[in-house]
Amino acid sequence: MMKSLFLSVLLVSVLFMNSFSEVQGKKWKGEGTTQNLESIVIGRCYDYIGIVNPAVGEKNCSAIWEAFKNAFINKDPCNILPNDYELFINLSFHTIPPNKSLFWENNQLLVNSFAGRGRRYMSLADTLFGFVADYLNWCGQANSAGLDYESCPTTEECENNAVESFWRKASATYAQHSSGVIHVLLNGSVVGGAYPEPGFFADYEIPNLQKDKVSEIVIWVVDDIEGPDIESCGTHTVKILENRLKTLGYDVTCTDNYKSVMFLLCLDYPDDSKCTLSSAVFSVDGSLLSDGPFTDTGTIWSVVVSQL
Repeated sequence: MMKSLFLSVLLVSVLFMNSFSEVQGKKWKGEGTTQNLESIVIGRCYDYIGIVNPAVGEKNCSAIWEAFKNAFINKDPCNILPNDYELFINLSFHTIPPNKSLFWENNQLLVNSFAGRGRRYMSLADTLFGFVADYLNWCGQANSAGLDYESCPTTEECENNAVESFWRKASATYAQHSSGVIHVLLNGSVVGGAYPEPGFFADYEIPNLQKDKVSEIVIWVVDDIEGPDIESCGTHTVKILENRLKTLGYDVTCTDNYKSVMFLLCLDYPDDSKCTLSSAVFSVDGSLLSDGPFTDTGTIWSVVVSQL
């Protein structure tokens, strides 16, 4: 009888401790560290230097991972600063080609597609230092060499978290080394403003552009195919952006629904009224492919797709 009672109490204690540990482990509101983070970062590094952009030359992917990890492990996950990633940036940095930089707000998937992994443009995610971390999540724990796979702090919980500080540092570095014609792709259908303030472009990229290296800033405001036309060039937050850049001394041009981007969007919505093509067909770089009449929609789209 006493033995049975002892075992029952022990079982309840174990269950309570396990439940308590789970509650203790999930102390943040955000998702935990991406599973297999080390393998993903190192694998992406080798993928980038071997296949995506071999022109960057040899990089020590293991050292890059160690520098990345050491920026946030054994530290309070709410006290990670952008400069903690300095060594990682130095080890993974490479030149950003002139006229290829593509900044954005509120349209990450579109930018990834339009940039074409650096073939057309080189967005932050198309650099090595952005490529290895894109779409990942991570954080460490104070006084522990391990990663927290249960939960990580959101920006609302603390601004100086591992992911937020990483992208602040990466964004500033990307802007500092962008040159020539700078391109900015904004979403004209988003509620809250195509050019958000605060925002990464407003707070970390514009202040780090080097005016003597920038010849022009080209803004594209593109609506979602099935979305509303909330903002356009010269209106609302886009006007605020244009005025800010002009005040800083930049030459600025702005185009609504840039044809090259619209063609890409229309691949997923070929029957939408916004995707009706005129007789003038353009390539993705904006150059005229044909000025004759097209009666065969399939022919039109085959021409467009061949350019993507």
